[in-house]
Amino acid sequence: MDKEVYEKRIEWFKNARFGMFIHWGLYAIPARGEWIRGQQPFTAEEYQVYFNMFDPVDYNPKEWARLAKQAGMKYAVLTTKHHDGFCLFDSKLTDFKATNTKAGRDLVREYVDAFRAEGLRVGFYYSLIDWDHPEYPHYGERNHPMRENEDYKDKKHDFDQYLDYMHGQVRELCTNYGQIDILWLDFSYDDKEGEAWRATELVNMVRELQPGILIDNRMENGPFPFGSSLMTDNPMVYSGDFISPEQLIPPDAIKNLNGDSVCWEACVTLNNHWGYHEGDNDYKSAQTIVRKLVECVSKGGNLLINVGPNAKGALPKAYFEVFGQVGKWMADNHESIYGCGECDLPKPPWGYFTRKGNKIYLHVLEQPVGPLPIRDIKKDDIGFVKSLASGAELNFSGAWTTCWYPDYTFISYGAYNSEPSFTYELPDEIDTVIEVTLK
Repeated sequence: MDKEVYEKRIEWFKNARFGMFIHWGLYAIPARGEWIRGQQPFTAEEYQVYFNMFDPVDYNPKEWARLAKQAGMKYAVLTTKHHDGFCLFDSKLTDFKATNTKAGRDLVREYVDAFRAEGLRVGFYYSLIDWDHPEYPHYGERNHPMRENEDYKDKKHDFDQYLDYMHGQVRELCTNYGQIDILWLDFSYDDKEGEAWRATELVNMVRELQPGILIDNRMENGPFPFGSSLMTDNPMVYSGDFISPEQLIPPDAIKNLNGDSVCWEACVTLNNHWGYHEGDNDYKSAQTIVRKLVECVSKGGNLLINVGPNAKGALPKAYFEVFGQVGKWMADNHESIYGCGECDLPKPPWGYFTRKGNKIYLHVLEQPVGPLPIRDIKKDDIGFVKSLASGAELNFSGAWTTCWYPDYTFISYGAYNSEPSFTYELPDEIDTVIEVTLK
């Protein structure tokens, strides 16, 4: 891996920190999550019913893009094809696509145009597996809907023919939509990983067509931490550009085997499913989303938060409510997120640190009694302290009650005077941010 080339293409991603994942397809009609065809399991004929019904009359990616921008997100990733094999784009290699449904058009094209119009970067999710393709293994295959169907027990599959198809579709995605910023490939398991996908050939093609594109790490499923050779000195051609933990914020910053930081992105659902689920109303709060975003950034990572549009193509109202509140916080505090990363200081008991250059951002999540104790930033090193949201100067002069703790700096959100206030309330219950500028 050419580190200089890598750092140049990953720079925007590390600055952006916050993105929207969009899982949408035929599975929105049965409304029980994106794995429903495999979990039910459905035969091709049974699943065809949803293809015949698919008519997203409320599909409006411009609304999705406006919501993402309002929430402070900088990029998005859409499922162009999930495991069921249904394509939202006008692939010339299959009839199982949106253009052959009542929708009658390329839905990926509209997504790309809408998000670009809002100044957001665009990404494509593409499943490496395909339950619709006749040459993808059926019987005995761990995930396929027909894995236990005896009718397929003796059927022989030409997996190379499937790989030609899969590579061809990736070529279409990398050719027909202008500059694409992320290719999110999913997923490897058992013996289907690495060169089983003809991975080097695939990645070389993608890099040739889209030189600046970022690729996730899910073509690998190896013995390394996170299954990725990105964690070693010699990553494979197909190791991708970032680690992709799912439904988990890593307990610590992700370091390779040499102790150097590795770029990563946590993908997380807003409720408990990726694809639309009619009965799942267990949505995370705006406070949770903001705090998890801050936690990711404090550990050098990104947060990709998922939405699942319904069968008509509309987003449930809960998304607008939660992301609206997230957006209000981001409007006042985005400087503590964009372009920020690890602070290289121990995590404080009251919240998190993020850092950008000579500015350290204190994300205060717990109401203190009296001034806030800061152990690892020396008073003599501080040039200025202010509230990030309001710009108001904050007191860090200390008082008689703090003089017994010379190893700490104390910051007060109370009235600015020689005696820090002991009665103030934090102005933002989601996350109050203090900006410390070092000399």
